[in-house]
Amino acid sequence: MGNLFGKTKTKPVSRVTEQDKAVLQLKQQRDKLKQYQKRIELSLEKDRELAKRCLANGRKERAKTLLRKKKYQEKLLSNTDAQLETLEKLASDIEFAQVEAQVVSGLKVGNEALKKVNEVLSIDEVEQILDETRESIEKQQEIDALLNGVLTEEDEDEVLAELENLIGASDQEKEKGAEEEDIGSRLPDVPDDELAKERKRKEKDSTGSTKKVAVEA
Repeated sequence: MGNLFGKTKTKPVSRVTEQDKAVLQLKQQRDKLKQYQKRIELSLEKDRELAKRCLANGRKERAKTLLRKKKYQEKLLSNTDAQLETLEKLASDIEFAQVEAQVVSGLKVGNEALKKVNEVLSIDEVEQILDETRESIEKQQEIDALLNGVLTEEDEDEVLAELENLIGASDQEKEKGAEEEDIGSRLPDVPDDELAKERKRKEKDSTGSTKKVAVEA
């Protein structure tokens, strides 16, 4: 019943491709071969030491058997080296093929985007824009040429002289303002209490004058 009325959960799409699985399996086989090589190398060293002991104890045949075993394992080790090289080459080839596939996919997307841009801007439209831009530049150059042709050399000299006068006047105003600020900063400040006394004195004189005028009237 739950399956009938409940929502079916969709399985998320796995990002692991078949190529990824193949590379993983190859690397696992590579690791197993390396472990096998280590065991053979340990066995070779062990057999060599045992052969030395057998010779020391006068057991020549036993030493010979151990050396034969050692030789056989050396051949196995050489074969595993070749197999290991093959596995690593296959893994590298698959990984490189994946990179190439991604590059091709990127080129495909870029090509489609370029096609859309070319559809928006046709060659005729680009040529028209370039022609309009060229015409605007030529028109501006003609206007500049006309303006330059209206003024004589004497007029140009007067324009430059007026420009120099304006610059000089501006510099003088700046210097005058700086001098006034300097003078103002050097004058002593009048105390506030003296200003208040002077103000009261003027008010008292003004009041006295007003009373005197009223009495005479």
